Amino acid sequence: MTEPIALEFTVSAPPERAFLVWTDECSRWWPQSHSMTGQSGFEVVFEPRAGGRIYEIGADGSEHDWGEVEIWEPPQRLRYAWYIFLEPERATTVEVTFVPDTDGTRVRLVNSGFEVFGDGAGDRVMRVGSAWDGIAGEYRRSVG
Repeated sequence: MTEPIALEFTVSAPPERAFLVWTDECSRWWPQSHSMTGQSGFEVVFEPRAGGRIYEIGADGSEHDWGEVEIWEPPQRLRYAWYIFLEPERATTVEVTFVPDTDGTRVRLVNSGFEVFGDGAGDRVMRVGSAWDGIAGEYRRSVG
């Protein structure tokens, strides 16, 4: 079994705000370099329910699937199949939890299921882990 990527950090906002920024305001902090279109003016949509799509709307109106919501429990928990840049059959799982903390909210992200990449799983974990580090930094700055 390949070890999952796990990040944990605190943001200075209540869980309701932290969850909202992750889902409804993702377009504000998600890096353009990690979008499907690679162009400015894109929007990220989380359909707010289990079974909902996660997708990008490009500035030209094109839609690009990123994943599918599996668990939608605002403001505590969100889990989704994640396949941005991949086929859905190669999805990993991202789970994000939002726990009240004395300094705001403790956010924990776990990205697992890299076994779908077979012998390349270790390399994939290293690349994706590095990407999540940067993306999480953008999120933390956006939460304020």
